[in-house]
Amino acid sequence: MNLLNATTRYYLLLALLLFVGGSLGLYYGINWALRTEVSEQLADRRRELLAKAEANELLPVDQLAVLLDISRTPRPLGFRDTVLLDRIEHEMVPHRQLTFPLTVRGEGPVWVSLRKSLVEAEDLLGVVLAVMLSVLALLLGGMVALNRWLSSRLWAPFRHTLAALRQYDLQQHRPLALPAPAVAEFAELNQALNGFSQRLVTDYEHLREFTANAAHETQTPLAIMQAQLEQLLQVPALAEDPAAAPLVADLYGATLRLSRLHQALSLLSKIENRQFAEAQPVRLDQLLEEKVAQLEPLFEARELRYGLDVSHGPVVVQMHPGLADSLLQNLLQNAVKHNVRGGELAVSLSKAELKVTNTGPAVEGDPARFFERFRKHNAASESPGLGLSIVQQICGYYGFGVDYSVAKQGTRHTLRVSLSPTAGVPAKRSGARLAAQG
Repeated sequence: MNLLNATTRYYLLLALLLFVGGSLGLYYGINWALRTEVSEQLADRRRELLAKAEANELLPVDQLAVLLDISRTPRPLGFRDTVLLDRIEHEMVPHRQLTFPLTVRGEGPVWVSLRKSLVEAEDLLGVVLAVMLSVLALLLGGMVALNRWLSSRLWAPFRHTLAALRQYDLQQHRPLALPAPAVAEFAELNQALNGFSQRLVTDYEHLREFTANAAHETQTPLAIMQAQLEQLLQVPALAEDPAAAPLVADLYGATLRLSRLHQALSLLSKIENRQFAEAQPVRLDQLLEEKVAQLEPLFEARELRYGLDVSHGPVVVQMHPGLADSLLQNLLQNAVKHNVRGGELAVSLSKAELKVTNTGPAVEGDPARFFERFRKHNAASESPGLGLSIVQQICGYYGFGVDYSVAKQGTRHTLRVSLSPTAGVPAKRSGARLAAQG
């Protein structure tokens, strides 16, 4: 329920309560006034009859009974309401009745009942009530119509702003250009959003520039260090010094790890900055077969029993080829690095999902924590701990779901990538779906 409808509902409820209370008050007030007027008319008629009785101007009782309801036996005195049959309309009609004693000279006391129909009063009350209910219905209908008009007209700038925010893409490198509506509050909102988007674009450009410069400036020294260390390892004099060779080898290994870390962080930064816009059809089944073939020597070195199932037919996804390659590379390398010697590895691909299952050391807790950066199964591992983070970012970029589950006392690990039917359209959010199963 939107804000305008919520406030209008309270206004309608208040109006309904006020009009119901006002209608009841008016009904009983008019009813009391009409009955009081009828009672006063009956009282005036009684005073007139009493005055004529004192002046001995009344007709004999037998003749008077033709005009009035007279009884020689006592009746309850005072005002009361009664219902009598209308011989013309053939229906029961409410009346107001006044009974009082009257002394007729020469004939003694009699009891006279004066009556006056309340049909006119009830008709008037019905008309008043109908008018009040009609006014209430018109008011409520008018408020609903006014609410719709306000929602479509006065709130149009707000809906325009909301649509612009939903469609805004930072990759366009343009700030928002929201107009200034006539409503002051909406104008202030648009002005604040324009300023915020301008600062956002500026900060984003600075971040991209810094990332690009940092990646470029660190890549060259790392390449130089790696090349020089390779040349140093080939120097014959190094072999003659048993203390220096291990140090240079360790330094070379650290440089390789730093280079891999640099490449992984650069890839993550490019994915987060959405610098892989050009997607194209990729035969994921063919690429997966190539990756498995490339890693066969590694499987054999680790004595892994592996299986590949791509029998469900061609699987085509819209992705950047580099990201598709990185996705499969990181999934397979993760299954190998965190496997056990002589373990198992199974890979299956269908049009719905890619599943990689491998044996590995037992883990406890939520396995989704391994999607965090620099999180490792083994803290002593030389891996930078960014493989699953890269997988998560790529899946989030294309709207794929990624699921990590552990079974068999935590020793069988399964990574599932759900291939969205709308793959190829970068996701608006980079978060991937994570689920941990026991």
